[in-house]
Amino acid sequence: VLTNTELDLLCNIRYKGFKTEKLSILFEASKGVEGMKARIEELCHQAAQSVDEGINYIILSDRDMDDKHAAIPSLLAVSAIHHYLISVQKRVQTALIVESGEIREVMHAALLLGYGASAINPYMAFAVIDDLVTRGEVQLDYATAEHNYIKAIDKGLLKIMSKMGISTIRSYRGAKIFESIGLHQDLLQTYFGTPTSSVGGIGLTEITRDALRMHRQGMGSSEADAPQEGDPLPFIGQYAYRKDGIRHAWTPDAIATLQLATRLNSYAKFKEFTHMVDDVREPLFLRQFFKFKSNPIPLEEVEPEQQIMRRFIGAAMSFGAISKEAHEAIALALNKIGSRSNTGEGGEDEARFTSEVDGVSLSSAVKQVASGRFGVTATYLVHAQEIQIKVAQGAKPGEGGQLPGFKVNEIIARTRHSIPGISLISPPPHHDIYSIEDLAQLIFDLKNVNPRAQISVKLVAESGVGTVAAGVAKAKADLVVISGAEGGTGASPASSVRYAGISPEIGLAETQQTLVLNGLRDKIEIQTDGQLKTGHDIVSMALLGAGQFGFGTIQLIVLGCVLMRKCHTNACPVGVATQDPRLREKFLGRSEYLVNYYTFLAREVREYMADMGFRKFEDMIGRTDLIEIDTTRLNDKTRTLDFSRLLAQIDNGNALHMVSHPIHKIYDILDRDMIESSKHALEDGQTVSLAYDI
Repeated sequence: VLTNTELDLLCNIRYKGFKTEKLSILFEASKGVEGMKARIEELCHQAAQSVDEGINYIILSDRDMDDKHAAIPSLLAVSAIHHYLISVQKRVQTALIVESGEIREVMHAALLLGYGASAINPYMAFAVIDDLVTRGEVQLDYATAEHNYIKAIDKGLLKIMSKMGISTIRSYRGAKIFESIGLHQDLLQTYFGTPTSSVGGIGLTEITRDALRMHRQGMGSSEADAPQEGDPLPFIGQYAYRKDGIRHAWTPDAIATLQLATRLNSYAKFKEFTHMVDDVREPLFLRQFFKFKSNPIPLEEVEPEQQIMRRFIGAAMSFGAISKEAHEAIALALNKIGSRSNTGEGGEDEARFTSEVDGVSLSSAVKQVASGRFGVTATYLVHAQEIQIKVAQGAKPGEGGQLPGFKVNEIIARTRHSIPGISLISPPPHHDIYSIEDLAQLIFDLKNVNPRAQISVKLVAESGVGTVAAGVAKAKADLVVISGAEGGTGASPASSVRYAGISPEIGLAETQQTLVLNGLRDKIEIQTDGQLKTGHDIVSMALLGAGQFGFGTIQLIVLGCVLMRKCHTNACPVGVATQDPRLREKFLGRSEYLVNYYTFLAREVREYMADMGFRKFEDMIGRTDLIEIDTTRLNDKTRTLDFSRLLAQIDNGNALHMVSHPIHKIYDILDRDMIESSKHALEDGQTVSLAYDI
């Protein structure tokens, strides 16, 4: 990150033969999309000519904006020029410096560097810092405040690079390790050097329209309505809900209605909640564009709620991240309905393995493991119904459990084999797995530790996950989890909340199609998660290929969470995500509330199944041919989406859902022979001596 002073110095460099040229990334607002397109082409040719003239530093600047000239988005400009210079074999001769008022967040810097920028100058961010210092809102001198901002950006970039396994900025620059969601294939091919788009989307026309709208807002259509110096910018509520801000999936009304429904055991109130979530004019999730073909049958012919509820799984949330009371309430509820909750990373209090409440176990049925995971012991593993290998970090890849030291009390430290007050940071998940053979060996070993347990592998939704899932199936896992970006973790840095992972629908569809194509779907189950709330969500994901469904945030909301977003501070006001004894006393959640929620959810799923003509849930899995797009919910932008790849049906005669579990060859190994031969020692305390050729 170049400061304004450093950029000014660079512009004046003339020693050692260095030459600098500034190119304006502005276009004539009156010429619209044709003006932007022509200006990008002109910039590409100007940059190539500058290289021929020996220019060493090309500065792409939007600083000289006026009422007649709007800014080309800096990412579009730098990527277009970067890829053009590569195509004419002139990129390595010059550096591209981006001087833009757009740059504010870590991800803005990461994108610009990832698409070819050599350095960046966020001049507007520096101007804001200067203003905050001048008005006394920041009790620092400008130099210190500027230094802190750059340090924060640097730390964020290091975080991103480390989770991608990249050591140097030189390796990251121009690497394009991003997935584009909602951009048209032509735009990606022309300007971003990317050949395909998963769901299509907007092109240069829509980008120009947005750029001109922002330009008009900044300049004012007339002198009378032009913004004045000192006018406040609107607070849009990006990270926390604001009544007049941008739309969020969880609103105070939705939270209150759901909590009331589950406390009163009122299905009518639950239907009010699902109406709030599902009947939206502008969808927030891809699945909200779906509607289903109808072929009604009597409701009583559909399989019972109890069967459907077993497919609802508690997502991984570690003891330590949430309170003991919340963790145990979730385990109790899921065990009551015959399903499974997940310990999350970090072990489990051994007392829960054998504890019961009214005859129902308090133990979490799913025990999670990964390299260097805290609290994973043989005792922990043998008390599992399912052992989950965490290969990917879930909803926010690379952002798994980061438990600050002040949340690690004596009980958590003992459970996680640590020391009170020490921060517990997730190690890189399974970086000792370099191949499917390594994964197969781990699955085999875990199956030997606990032959009764299913073995699952947790992956994250991204393009290419289908190939990895096929390997997981060949390694004989019983279950693969495709975790979507819409889920969350209170441990995520703010800069990661919006930019990690992709929609579960995309990863799930690819996984289902790849497994069916290769004749592997019959031997493995697929689970998915990512802000699932209603029967419509469940049916949508089932039609895309899922047979099980993970729930995280919504479980905490049912138990009392009000989305204060204080999880990482240990100051949760309702006792859900805190270890503070005084705050935990405020926890009013009960396992019965969760049982009510899952019962309502299964009831609504049955209603959808009856309307669609399905008697058994498994018959619905993978039937994308029954999904239609609700065109009434499309606007100028979403109308550009292409759902054809997402809804493709593989019709090769292979099974669309799991038929049988894989056969693990663990019954003729040496361990079994030794255990059998040691029976007298184990049962009667007799001495046994065994000898084997190795």
